[in-house]
Amino acid sequence: MSDHKVLAGARVVLPTGIVENGRVIVDGGRIAGSAPGDAPALDLSGHWLVPGFVDMHNHGGGGASFTSGTVEDVLKGVHTHRLHGTTTVVASFVTGDMDFLTARAGLLSELAEQGEIAGLHFEGPFISPCRKGAHDETLLRDPHPADVLKLIDAARGRAKMVTLATELPGGLHSVRLLAEHGVIAAIGHTDASYEQTVEAIDAGATVATHLYNAMPGLGHRAPGPIAALLEDERITVELINDGTHLHPAALELAFHHAGPERVAFITDAMDAAGFGDGRYMLGPLEVEVKDSVARLVEGGSIAGSTLTLDRAFKRAVTVDGLPVESVVQAISANPARLLGVYDRVGSLEPGKDADLVVLDDAFDVKGVMRRGEWIVAPQGVPVRVPQTA
Repeated sequence: MSDHKVLAGARVVLPTGIVENGRVIVDGGRIAGSAPGDAPALDLSGHWLVPGFVDMHNHGGGGASFTSGTVEDVLKGVHTHRLHGTTTVVASFVTGDMDFLTARAGLLSELAEQGEIAGLHFEGPFISPCRKGAHDETLLRDPHPADVLKLIDAARGRAKMVTLATELPGGLHSVRLLAEHGVIAAIGHTDASYEQTVEAIDAGATVATHLYNAMPGLGHRAPGPIAALLEDERITVELINDGTHLHPAALELAFHHAGPERVAFITDAMDAAGFGDGRYMLGPLEVEVKDSVARLVEGGSIAGSTLTLDRAFKRAVTVDGLPVESVVQAISANPARLLGVYDRVGSLEPGKDADLVVLDDAFDVKGVMRRGEWIVAPQGVPVRVPQTA
């Protein structure tokens, strides 16, 4: 009896385009190039088959926080997002004091070593008090390179990204330090001018943390960071496509100027993602989620999102009118490349991990596979068994 899984009949999205009536073959935990002739095939006619989603900016889900939860809480949050198609997730922290953040980094680096998460992202404390969003202003600090290095060291090689307001004292030196250590320097929660942003990009910054949000707006005399980030081919822009953080015209503007090869869809999710309305804590700050929108109890600032990437995918196609291939690039391939894991995930190619998502023709999730095992098994899908002579 063959151990191969053959997924047949779907519209398969490959780096080269869409293959109608395509086949993806899974051997163990990886995508294979062929299968024995007696391998039964799962008939996915009328479905889409796309790579597993890659979320490089995520604070939690399922009622659990990556910033403050136990190991079990973190695993619960990760599993919640897997149910929605995100097979690769980076655990993001909000601002805390340095001792707390270094302790969290040590704890979660073990989960990264085990392959449960793809690494760590420090969103704060090196951000501007003018653009703090849902971060505790009393815990913010300038990005002095020694402090940045302390967090990198605490993550034991598992730090993937640090968000900084690069205009603050030490910002440019810290960008160079991050680049030297192979960690993404992301410009975000910033009050930088256009010229200061260009300086940071030249110093080695490569990502815009949730473009448009927590930064000055685009102005015709003072274009600010948005113009600099959109125009530079070295920058990938994160977008939160939940219908709350961005107007559809802003999303269209980003895709038009950056192109699908420079956009990464993220969730910026907090505990309530995949869980429900109610009161939550985001770091030390209390958040109220109402009608799936998270806001600080004090001040009313948007506090992350309750988004899951399957919803971002569906909205991008059905509301924003983006081509499926472009959405797959933004939600899987681009973040995988940035995180340095595109050799294993981010596309449906032989030799890569069998991380994939089955979508119906309405772009709702019907199946999720991670490393060859079904997280969500397709229901009501026939299995075709080849006829033997």
